[in-house]
Amino acid sequence: MLPMRVTMRDVAARAGVSLKTVSRVVNGEPHIRPETRDAVQVAIADLGWTPNAAARSLRTGRTGVVGIVVTELRRPLLAALVETLVTEADARGLQAAVEPVHRDDDRLAEIWAQRGVTFDGLLAVDLPRLPEPSGADGVPVVRVDVTEVSGHPGCDRVAADLEQAAELLARHLAVMGRRRPVQLGAGPLVARDDMPLVDLGGTPDRAAGYRAAQRAVVGHPGVDALVCATDEVALGALAGLHAAGLAVPEDVAVTGYGALDDGWFATPSLTTVDPEPATLARRAVDVLARRLAGGEEPAVDVRVPVTLLRRESTLGPGAR
Repeated sequence: MLPMRVTMRDVAARAGVSLKTVSRVVNGEPHIRPETRDAVQVAIADLGWTPNAAARSLRTGRTGVVGIVVTELRRPLLAALVETLVTEADARGLQAAVEPVHRDDDRLAEIWAQRGVTFDGLLAVDLPRLPEPSGADGVPVVRVDVTEVSGHPGCDRVAADLEQAAELLARHLAVMGRRRPVQLGAGPLVARDDMPLVDLGGTPDRAAGYRAAQRAVVGHPGVDALVCATDEVALGALAGLHAAGLAVPEDVAVTGYGALDDGWFATPSLTTVDPEPATLARRAVDVLARRLAGGEEPAVDVRVPVTLLRRESTLGPGAR
């Protein structure tokens, strides 16, 4: 005897909603009460129902798949952001395909050509540039920037507020009496005119931070703070300063960006800016879902507030 086939009608009956409501949840449409969405998703999970993607594609002209295009996944901050984007997309009944491009223009062009074919829309994570303005062909693209400073004409954008991050760090260092800061790495923070910049010379990782910190103390005598492009760079800088015989923060204070767990467990613990990746992801997928539902308002530029986490690398021992 063949097993009974579960249908959308079964899901609707289990959740106590209409067929139209189940369809709206599966298609990731906005303006659905959270408790209703939760009831439908629980019913889907309990019954083991899988939406017929092919039928839905024929009916709506959509695949139900969004592409998450990211520069790379080796950087922990980007990997964490992508993970939350996948979770948010799944909560709206959308399948997410993660596509790292590694700054390869040809690979990016291939993905762009699949808009409207493979992908109903794209979330472009920290891409320094996009192949073309978004929206002209009706396929939505939302930039999600956690370290990139500039936007893209005509494209929806959700970004960490890097200007606020720079202001918070500058104010904190000033209060701590640090008058000779040096920046390690060109981004993501907006450099001050009076803050010398030490180029990392490649990937913003721990090894680069180690080397750059040692160049900073040699090339800028009297430096009393290192403002690092990322937590990875900052963790390397802590090791570089220790190898140079300098104490943190007694001799040189160190700040990062990204709020990685490693910064909490470092010795000393790392003062850092939290760009709130969960909020970035939720707001970005909200914007994309509105576009997929037919929203035609002008392109939006959403700035997500950041948080400064003050720890031992600027405040001294015991500040956790």
